[in-house]
Amino acid sequence: MNRTRFKSVIRIRVPSKMAVTFKFPRVFGLIFVLLLLNGVHVRAEDEAQEEKAEVPEETEDEGVEYDGEEVDDEDDDVDVEEDNGVLVLTDENFDDVVPDKDIILVEFYAPWCGHCKKLAPEFEKAAQFLKDQDPPILLGKVDATQETDLGKRFDVSGYPTLKIFRKGQAYDYKGPREERGIISHMIDQSGPSSEEYKNLKALKNFVTTDAVIVGFFENDQDPLFKTYLDSGNDLREAYEFGHTFDAETRAFYKVNPGSVAIIQPEKFQSKYEPKIRIFDKADATVQDLQDWYKDNIRPLVGELTTLNENRRYGEARPLVVVFYDVDFSFEYKEATQIWRRKVLEVAKDHRDLTFAIAKEDHHQSKLKELELDDSGEEVNVGIYDKNKKYRMEPDEFSEDVLREFVEAFKNGEVKPVIKSQPVPKKQGAVTTVVGKNFEKVVMDKSKDVLIEFYAPWCGHCKKLEPAYKELGKKYKNSKDLVIAKMDATANDVPVDAFEVQGFPTIYFAKKNDKKNPMKFDGNRDLDGFVKFLEEHATVSLGMAKEEL
Repeated sequence: MNRTRFKSVIRIRVPSKMAVTFKFPRVFGLIFVLLLLNGVHVRAEDEAQEEKAEVPEETEDEGVEYDGEEVDDEDDDVDVEEDNGVLVLTDENFDDVVPDKDIILVEFYAPWCGHCKKLAPEFEKAAQFLKDQDPPILLGKVDATQETDLGKRFDVSGYPTLKIFRKGQAYDYKGPREERGIISHMIDQSGPSSEEYKNLKALKNFVTTDAVIVGFFENDQDPLFKTYLDSGNDLREAYEFGHTFDAETRAFYKVNPGSVAIIQPEKFQSKYEPKIRIFDKADATVQDLQDWYKDNIRPLVGELTTLNENRRYGEARPLVVVFYDVDFSFEYKEATQIWRRKVLEVAKDHRDLTFAIAKEDHHQSKLKELELDDSGEEVNVGIYDKNKKYRMEPDEFSEDVLREFVEAFKNGEVKPVIKSQPVPKKQGAVTTVVGKNFEKVVMDKSKDVLIEFYAPWCGHCKKLEPAYKELGKKYKNSKDLVIAKMDATANDVPVDAFEVQGFPTIYFAKKNDKKNPMKFDGNRDLDGFVKFLEEHATVSLGMAKEEL
């Protein structure tokens, strides 16, 4: 492995308790230290006061930290091993390397992790390319099974976990995981989160197709400016950010300096909402701004696309989606707006719901799930609410028809559409549950049910399968205990209490408390399951005949 040497700083504590910091080339630094130790005195009006003085950084080696004791500057330089272009970071060197970088991408991995092994060559090739850029972009890695303190410090709960660090502050990495994707993403991330627009024309061109976030400032010393830039660092894929220092532009938008605005393009504006939303809290935190973006970025009726559905509409529930041939090109934009205006008339009266239009050709899978792909109607409507979805029965679309459907949904009069595989004709030791029989099997108040929600492609699920089968065999003669499984990628979970966010997810539903299932958190082996059931089961645990 190669070694990369990171430089240190001279900090000298003199008898007056005044702390003085200097940055020098190594030779001059040592001379300066000797001069101070041989009689240079520093006066301070108040000995309790600390003061710092800096000399501009040189291009050669810097000095060392000195705290009133004799030190060797060679020993204080930080040596970091480099493995195929990737810095090897540890508990000991992490804080010497990461906090002062503009940007560095760090992978937290486990040596035994298959996904980490797959990522490694892509990560290394990207690292070798990026470190030669001007300025260089560094990639590092942490063996979180060895450097456990770092893993805990940055909430690493799975492998690999990738985080971007800017000046020591961690942000989740949300980019690709192959060489070219990592390179492209990190180059994009290395610049500021917001682009400057120097005049009104430039900013108008920025506000054309989608909602944008714009900071209006007098200059870059504005108290809110740095917070604004920081707020966009981990949201670059979600929103577009810009800023201006131009007085004419501020006057046009009627915005005071020290403000952040969300501006909707003309096609998403309406008389029922402001054209521009303004945030002007000077002492705001990054979280304050990010929360405000999330709450205000969507217009009353925007467009759901394949690019923004997760970032902008993923948590917006209930969500009413109106599917038709959405097309904002010059020739078809008026026809598109005719339908959108009908939706607006309903949306303005039901602001506790989120409304969006969507191009039907781009969302055929959603229409199929709603069983509307062959409806024959020009406009179709679905409502998404947590783990359930509802469809408006095919009918000629109008404002009144949409209003009736929305009000029926809010009154609990619409039944959900449940995605489901066919109900199995025969069952094995582990009962297969699908969307159509979930209520009958899992919510049966005469039985305790342990159910695994899995994905066919999930490696952890495949590893679990033999032990889970053995568990089913062990209790196959129990009349009141069901060991079950469900492919959560092919079936809807119709009960909200069984929330599935990863695979495998295992719940235990007691016969007398079906609305509050317990999440299994024991060892995922036969002994772990048996121990859990013996502790929590409310029914008699039968045994297979061969065990009696």
